[in-house]
Order: sequence, then structure tokens, then C-alpha cells
Amino acid sequence: MSAGGYVSGTTLNNGKLTVLDGGTVTDATTHDYGNVTLISGTVNNLSATGGGITMTGGTLSGGTFQSGATMTVSAGTVDGIININNNGHANVSGGTVSDINIASGGSGAITGGSVADVTVSSGGTVNFSSGATLTDTLTLSSGATASITGNTGGTVDLGDGYTSGLTITGLNTSTDTNVTTTINGWTKDSQIDLQYVTFDNAKWVYADKNTVAITTKDATTGDTYTVTLNIPNVEETGFNLVNDNQGGTTIVTCFLAGSMICTPNGDVAVEDIQIGDQLVTFDWEHDKEVTRPVVWVGKAHAKVRADLPDDEAGYPVRIIKNAISDGVPYKDMLITAEHCLCFEGKFVPVRMLVNGFSIFYDKSITSYDYYHVETDQHSVITADGMLTESYLDTGNRRTFRQEGQVATLCGSVRNWEEDAGAPLCVDRACVEPLFHKLEARGNCVIGHNVPSKQTVLVADPNLHLVTQAGAVVRPVRQEGQHYSFMLPANTQSVRIVSRASRPADVIGPFVDDRRQMGVAVADVHFTTAKKLYPITAHLQAEKPEGWHDTDWTDCAWTNGNAVLPLGDFTKGNMGLLSLTVRAAGPYLLGESDKQARVLSA
Repeated sequence: MSAGGYVSGTTLNNGKLTVLDGGTVTDATTHDYGNVTLISGTVNNLSATGGGITMTGGTLSGGTFQSGATMTVSAGTVDGIININNNGHANVSGGTVSDINIASGGSGAITGGSVADVTVSSGGTVNFSSGATLTDTLTLSSGATASITGNTGGTVDLGDGYTSGLTITGLNTSTDTNVTTTINGWTKDSQIDLQYVTFDNAKWVYADKNTVAITTKDATTGDTYTVTLNIPNVEETGFNLVNDNQGGTTIVTCFLAGSMICTPNGDVAVEDIQIGDQLVTFDWEHDKEVTRPVVWVGKAHAKVRADLPDDEAGYPVRIIKNAISDGVPYKDMLITAEHCLCFEGKFVPVRMLVNGFSIFYDKSITSYDYYHVETDQHSVITADGMLTESYLDTGNRRTFRQEGQVATLCGSVRNWEEDAGAPLCVDRACVEPLFHKLEARGNCVIGHNVPSKQTVLVADPNLHLVTQAGAVVRPVRQEGQHYSFMLPANTQSVRIVSRASRPADVIGPFVDDRRQMGVAVADVHFTTAKKLYPITAHLQAEKPEGWHDTDWTDCAWTNGNAVLPLGDFTKGNMGLLSLTVRAAGPYLLGESDKQARVLSA
């Protein structure tokens, strides 16, 4: 549609509509693979439940994107209110964009251009890359996640004050970095993850009442560098550094208040245990009880991050009375997901035994204190009548505040292989029979939980590509495991995008694999009119972003959004990119997919 043209109320299921030379489209709707291409002109109030819009110019004023729909902007202007939710996506590589609301299930990837006034609610996420600029405010609600770089600019408002989902990436460890973004809403419960900032030997000072300067060393070169943060009133509110040993959220293995720990004088609440107290431990190798002293007691506070999977979000696990056997535990037991229970001389993380009936994540608890007690050596102790573990310091001791009147000096970090009181067992062959045994018992235990929703699986990977310019490319042909995509000339790289799920979710928690798995890609070829070029970047030892290793040498798994560089093969050449998918799915059916099924039924 070109100059002077006007369309209102059109619906695109699988069709395409191109707007150029001043045309206007109002109240359009896209489904499935329907797509609007905006070159110049105006699109008003676009409603996309699948498909979406690709902008290389013009103006988009208002719209909603969900159920797999994508707003792709490489140039032009986006204003009005844009709502991204329920598996909707915004990919911005250029242009000027404002007034974006990203709700639960929605995501935004801002790799370039200028963006203002972004609001992210619980369950939503937005990521700014180094080429993008925030010109106004990014507002985060509790449970929202976002990442910015040192030069993103603008202001981040932490909203209710205890958001812990903000990450600052791309900090240059060879030179000092002054983060250009102002962080508002800082409270004593706030948290920011400084990616690539090494915790070891880190020191910080208040440069003034609104500024923190953190000095540390590059882990590789040993060079000293400083990262400066602008956080209004930070000196008054307070600030601390916490070691993040996983490169993300610190994993904790702890008891909640009220857990009753076995001592020679009877059971004592964990919050009342003191350094120097004696605990009854179990020597499983010699089948006898041994008394050991408490050498350290720690306490910390947790707030659940509802945007993460249940086992990583921080929800406590409730093991109901009699879930393991009659009288074990003798009351409901509350522990964190990584805490281990002891079965026949082996420690098993409780997250691998969650069955939804007798062992489940208690989502009614979203904020709590948690405790751990350390004996003179890692031990099997008894809590609430259940054999479990004492604290093993694998490097997260700094996340706790020491309790009690006596301070202790702690030794070096320990590990499961050399220091554990019993072997750690996460092998499926060991855990799966135990899981099914407890699951079968759980249906019969009085007071068992009734899961609120059933898991629904789908096989379709919804495989497509996204170019470096943000254009979505659907397959022009699919024959079994072989997919073909037509690419324009000079496409430097693509992202292989698909559904993704974790084996621990689709097979069962007894599988200790919590990676997001998209599709397993084997052979990749780019074919022009004259020649066929093999693409092998995903098979190299050093893989691009978004790839996992496999047991096969001739393929690799994506994480659902993996970069595939194309080299110079596409320079001046359009052609066909062909993929062979060795394996895919099944996948958890997302809420947006369920809604789409209902609408199409």
C-alpha cells in the first residue's frame, strides 16, 4: 500500500502487507505468520497474536504483541503505548522507540537505536546491548529482569525497591568504567549483579553520598580497574558486595525457621542453635550416632524471584509430614531447593524429588529467613526426624550473617568430592527410582498437595531465524528434519530461534539437566546460485552465543536463541540456508500457546 492509501480493520493470518510512501493502516490484526512491513507511512494500533511488524522506517503508534508476535525495528519511530506480553517480543536495532510496557512472558532485545520510557513488570525481561541508548527511564517491578551495559545511559528505577533482577554487563576490565545509568529506588534489600566484576580482593568506597566506586582486579591479567555507580542516597541506605559463585543467583542450601535439629538434649529450633552446641550426627558407614560441635551458624534473608524457574526462584520446598515414611518427617519440613536429604548413605538434592504432591514448592512463601549450621566436619544430621546435611562451605559463606555471641575464623572453601559427609548423588539411575517411590507414596499421604495445573507438552519447535537486523525469517520449506530459509544478501549472522525447555521440566526433576534446550542442529549449508558452502561455527570447540555441547560430535544444541555467524558467504549473495535438526522437543506449552489454542478451538 502506497501514497494516499488507507486501510482499517484488516486481519492478516498468513498474509503480508507492505506500507510505504505515506500509506496509513489503522486497527490491523496479525495471527500466525501474518506480517506488516512498514517502510514509510503510519501504522496505528496494531494487534499481533503471532506474526507482527518489521519496520525499516515510518511510524508505529500503539500496539500489542503476544503469542509469539514480534515487533522488529531497525529504523523509524515507535510511539503511543506498546504492550509486549505473553510470549511477545520486541527486537530493536535502530530507530527511536518510546512507551514500551513489557509484562509477564514478554521480552525485549535492544541492540541499537534510542529507547525511552520502558516499564517491565514481574515475569518480563529486557536486555540492552552496547549499541543501544536509554534516553529516559527504565522502570522495574519486583520479579522483572533487565540487563544494561556501562554506557546504556538514562535512569533505572527499581520500583518497589527490592528488585534483584538488574544486571550490568559489558564492564571493561582493562579500563575504569563510569556507569552512565543512574539507579533510583535503592533500598537495603536491593541487589545489582555486576557481570565480569571479580569479587576476590574487591574494595569499595563512597565517592560521595550518591556514588559507589568499586575497585578490583581482572581475573586474567591482574590489572586493577574501578567501576563507578551512581545511586542516589546510597551512603545513607547502605551498600555491600556479595560473592556470586555461579555467575548469577547464588545457590543456597539451608533450613527455614522452625526446623527442629536433633541434639543430645532433644530437638532444638534451628534459629536457636548456637556456636559450641552439640548436634547428633549419623555415621552412615558404621551405622552409629556421633556427637559433633557446631562451629558456625549463619542466617540470611531470601526474596523469591518469580520470573525464574521454580527450582531457581528461591521458593522453599515443603516436605509434608510422613512424605518419606511413617513419621518421617514428623512434621512438615521447609528447606531450600538445593538442600540435600540423605538416603542409604547418599545425599540427594530435594529439588530432584519434587513431585507436586508430598514434596512441592510452597509458593505461598515469597520472603523468609533461612539458616544453616556447620559442624566441625560435614555431617549427616537430623531435622524434623529426617536425615539431612549440615552446612558445607562451597564458597557462599559470605552470603550469610554469622549468628551468636562468638565470632569464628573460617577455613578454606570445601568441595563435595573431598569433604562431604556422604557422597552427592545426582545420577538419574540413582534418583529416578527414589523419585517414583516417593511420588507413589505422596498420593496416599494425608494432607498431600493437589497441583494447580497439569504439564502440557508440544513437539513443534516453532523454528525460525532472526537476522542481525531483527528481521524474522520463516522456513520456505520443511521436509522432516530438514529446514530451508531464504536469506537476503549480506546477512552476516542469524539467530536460530525456537521453543526451548529444560530436561528437568519435560522429563522429570530426577534429571539433573537444567539447561534450556532448543533444537539439536547438525549439518548447516548456505547455497547460492553457484555454490554450496558448509557452515560449521556451531560445531567448533569455541561456540558462538547460545550453543550447548552434546555427546555427538556432528551437532550441537541451541538454547532456543543461538547465534550462527555466516562469514563472508553471503557477501553480495542471497541464498538458501539449510539446517538439519537431529533432535527437538518436547517442550512445555507456554501460557500464551495455551491461550492461542483456546482461541483457535
